[in-house]
Amino acid sequence: IRSAVPSLKHTASRLLVHRRPFKMAPKIVKKSTFIVDCSKPVEDKIMEIASFETFLAERIKVAGKAGALGDIVSVSSDKTKVTVTSDAPMSKRYLKYLTKKYLKKHNVRDWLRVIASNKDKNVYELRYFNIAEQEDEE
Repeated sequence: IRSAVPSLKHTASRLLVHRRPFKMAPKIVKKSTFIVDCSKPVEDKIMEIASFETFLAERIKVAGKAGALGDIVSVSSDKTKVTVTSDAPMSKRYLKYLTKKYLKKHNVRDWLRVIASNKDKNVYELRYFNIAEQEDEE
């Protein structure tokens, strides 16, 4: 007597036979560039751009190791901006996290905040909290 349900081995082999091999797409290396605009705190001499650049270079993790940037990630700066360029996938949110960590370490997190720019999607800006507006509301 044959069972109405085919055996599991027979079904699995049938699925493997009908499966078509697929071609792997070539991996496209997407270069991502992020900018942190520190113009307002640098002009007011609250923070130094060089120390922020070295902080990022020491703390950015590549393959689970902090500070081992190699050729994959580069951190550079000009007078008021820090630019992080990565060949590997990198989150913009991770850069915001590290920026907040730097601000907290230098005790300016209470006055500065990290905001995504309205103009460009790959730019963060450091701005002051609007304390005057909050006092008017109360």
